[in-house]
Amino acid sequence: MKNKKTIGITGAGGSLGKALTKKFSSNGYKIICFTHNRNFQELVKEGTYDWVYWECGKEFLLESSLMKIDILILNHGIYESGTEQALEKSIEINAISKLKILSLFEKISLSQSIDSSPKEIWINTSEAEILPALNPSYEISKSLIGQIVTHKKHFNNQNESKNLIIKKIILGPFKSDLNPIGLLSPELVASLIFYISKISNYLVIISPNPLSYILFPLREFYFFIYYNFLKSFKRIFSD
Repeated sequence: MKNKKTIGITGAGGSLGKALTKKFSSNGYKIICFTHNRNFQELVKEGTYDWVYWECGKEFLLESSLMKIDILILNHGIYESGTEQALEKSIEINAISKLKILSLFEKISLSQSIDSSPKEIWINTSEAEILPALNPSYEISKSLIGQIVTHKKHFNNQNESKNLIIKKIILGPFKSDLNPIGLLSPELVASLIFYISKISNYLVIISPNPLSYILFPLREFYFFIYYNFLKSFKRIFSD
């Protein structure tokens, strides 16, 4: 690869994050790993990648690191349930922090020169966006970030769309520390993300559930029609 692209991966210390890091690194990409783990120095020993520690609520501190990135994969998340505190934490980490980073990366992409290649952001939303995951906190937070990504994708203006390519990664259950009984290995998921993202303009669906391959495209098509109607309606009344 003559001009190595730089990939940023949040949640890089988790099972899927590590698998994504190895997959992209082995294919010639430069990697910047983002983690919440305060003991990330232990992770540094596992590879020759750049590591950035960050905290929810302080996403604005990531701007200098994000400016170096061509493709950003928002992969971080938690799987907690049972209490109101768990719900608040799930929404904060699984949805709000991703929105803040998405908005910041969007601003960076709009500041680059017209001749520059567009930046890309891939957001892991999970099939729990619309299908049950037996965890209400997780389902609510994933539904929220899914709606946000759909809104950003279909309601961006023309300049924003040219400068930033948005892709939604919809994953079924895979094995990790959070879900030891997942059906898919993180290595398989990482490989499929790598290859499917090359041929898909938007949706990257990886799931053993055949319903996901039907319901998500139908849902996105509905919102495509809906948002285009809203934009047309707005133009009519603004003239």
